[in-house]
Parts: sequence; structure tokens; C-alpha cells
Amino acid sequence: MQEIFSGLEEFGFNNLNEIKLYDDEKKDESQIKKSEEINEENFLYDKTYSCPVCNRSFKARAVKIGKIRLIGKDTDLMPLYENINPLFYDVVICPYCGYGAMISYFDKIRSYQIELILKNITPKFKPKAYPNVYDVDIAIERYKYSLLNCAVKNSKSSEKAYNCLKLAWMYRLKKDSENELRFLEFALIGFKEAFEKESFPICNLDQHTLMYLIGEIARRLGKNDEALLWFGKVIVSRSVKPRIKDMAREQKELIKQGQL
Repeated sequence: MQEIFSGLEEFGFNNLNEIKLYDDEKKDESQIKKSEEINEENFLYDKTYSCPVCNRSFKARAVKIGKIRLIGKDTDLMPLYENINPLFYDVVICPYCGYGAMISYFDKIRSYQIELILKNITPKFKPKAYPNVYDVDIAIERYKYSLLNCAVKNSKSSEKAYNCLKLAWMYRLKKDSENELRFLEFALIGFKEAFEKESFPICNLDQHTLMYLIGEIARRLGKNDEALLWFGKVIVSRSVKPRIKDMAREQKELIKQGQL
């Protein structure tokens, strides 16, 4: 290799045998991955919340809106993100009274529910410190804590179901199919109750989207007859959005083909 650098002796470079023009060795893949790793903390900030139960202010980790990048959705509407998963940060827990809920429900609490939280959650609550960046296991713990609050304050079926659906999604990320199916079952129960008793929109879903979701959850649970019933209702509706109708048709076809 020294020959290609000959003539540079006057610059003081005499021993150039170890200088390589091209790196002919394969790079350590772990080092490549390490250099490509995203620093999730750059996507986060401390957001100030005011607790509707104890009226005290506190800060909680939140994802910067401009950093959220949706790259797709699973067939049961589970959003898929790049770089950071905002679902990990969807539960807010007051460090003072212990009230916890998903962000979209945190402020939606009635006076009688506040009393239930103060009576059944606050006396037992012990605040817990979390790292600056959450992982799926932390998310599961926090969703379960939110679900406990749902049970204590007698939340609507839709809130309980949505909480269970997100827990199922978290277990899917862990490839824990047993617990995924377990919480999908709870979600199915709650969404069907909500469909019968609650006003739309439910969990920001219109009637046909929820019908599709119920059908897809049933399909994932192996309840094909029930799934076909819900998909059929979506397909024959004249007012359904074309995208939802197409999704229902696709999932109905999967059942006919015997695919999971």
C-alpha cells in the first residue's frame, strides 16, 4: 500500500504501510446497529398536567407531536410507528393521589368517580420512579395500573375495552400470544357492551369502524362465525366508508381461506 502514497516523504510521512485506502474487512454488525440507534430521549419532553382528582400539578413524560411518525396499522387498528412508540407514554399517573388513566380519558372523570379514587386508590398508592425512556414492559405496567383505575371508578365499557386492547397490542410487541389473546377477549366483551349501550363516537370510532374492529378482534380470537356476522354488517351498510368496507371484505376472505 505504501507505493500509492510514495512521494509524500517530504511531508514527513515515511511509514505508510498500515494505511488502507479501502476497508476490506467486514464491519461489526453490532457496531453498525449501535451507530444507527435512535436516541428516544430526543423525542420526549416533560409535559405539565393538572390532576382532576387532587388538583395538583405534576410533570410526566410525553412524546413531541412533531416527532411521531405513523408508518402503518395492523388489521385491528394497532398503529405502527417509526423511531419511537407513543403508545408507551399513553398513560398518565398522578404522583400525589395515584389517579391514573390513558391521556384521552385523564380529564374525563366525574365527581363520584373522584370520590372512588380517593377512597380506594389514594390510601394504598405508592409513587414509583421511572426511567426517562419507557419500554414495552413499563408500558404494560402502566396500562394495567390505568385498567385498575378503570375498575375502581366504574368506567364506561368502552374505556375498559380500549385499555385492554392497548394491553393486547403491547403483548403483541412482546410476542406473548397468550396474554395478547387474553386481553383481546376482555376488549371484545367491552366493545360489544359499548356498542349496545353507548353513544357514538366511541373511542373516536364511528359505528362502522367499531363494528369492523369487533369483527376483527373476534377473528383473531378464532370466533369466525361471530367475526363473519360483524363483517357482514359492515359490508352491507350503505353509509360505511369505502376503506372500512374493503378491510371487512379482506378479513372475511381470510376466514373463508382458513387463514389466521
